[in-house]
Amino acid sequence: MADKLAIVTGASTGIGFELATLAAKEGYDLIVVADEALIDAAAADFKQFGTEVRSVQADLATIDGVDTLLAAAGSRAIDLLAANAGIGKGGPFLEQEVASWRHSIDTNVTGTVYLLQKVLRNMVARGQGKVLVTGSIVGYIPGSFNAVYNATKAFIDNFTEALRNELKDVEGVMLTTLMPGATDTEFFARADMLDTQVGQDDGKADPAKVARDGWDALMAGKGHLVSGLSNKLQVAASGIVPQSVLAQMHRGMAERGSGEE
Repeated sequence: MADKLAIVTGASTGIGFELATLAAKEGYDLIVVADEALIDAAAADFKQFGTEVRSVQADLATIDGVDTLLAAAGSRAIDLLAANAGIGKGGPFLEQEVASWRHSIDTNVTGTVYLLQKVLRNMVARGQGKVLVTGSIVGYIPGSFNAVYNATKAFIDNFTEALRNELKDVEGVMLTTLMPGATDTEFFARADMLDTQVGQDDGKADPAKVARDGWDALMAGKGHLVSGLSNKLQVAASGIVPQSVLAQMHRGMAERGSGEE
């Protein structure tokens, strides 16, 4: 058993998988969670680095799911949390089932906020801990044809900035927001966006690099990090370009069929 414990959510694939790999390499025992059975196979990969790994299959859109995750830690203190779980659903909002868009909001917002409150309370009480939250640059962009997802990331980007300010005088506790752009993960397949321009783009970021950027920012004590130069430029432009123009630009990337010749 290592002397430090990390929890990584959404760890079965993509950025979360890479963050869990980094934590295992750095000697953290791991609790990894996702809402699919694939999390068990991912956990087997992490064990190669010699630390204890426990996998939890839970729906982090629910309070019970978050409580199940936290219960897995038992009496151990959580030294690092990577709150990475997030889901989206592309296509016209008016065509989406209530259960679909609500699950996105409950996973990306409600579950994340509850998890952060529970973990950070204990970290602040003992004056030690690190938290990395995966936001997104799309939080700065009105997300036509992915409207709910972008709005949830706007919440996370804004919420963590406010929370970081509330905690600025707390010694020993670090909260970092990682804001990537389009990344080469399962997100676009799961969001039914493979026929879109962004879904077919070969230039999406490497999740291993995005995870490393976020990890390094957390360890360096940075409040937030936009991963990738082009993404930094997009964030800068979002403060200048009218919101209606940004929405139209996003439509060109995310509308169904936009990836077809």
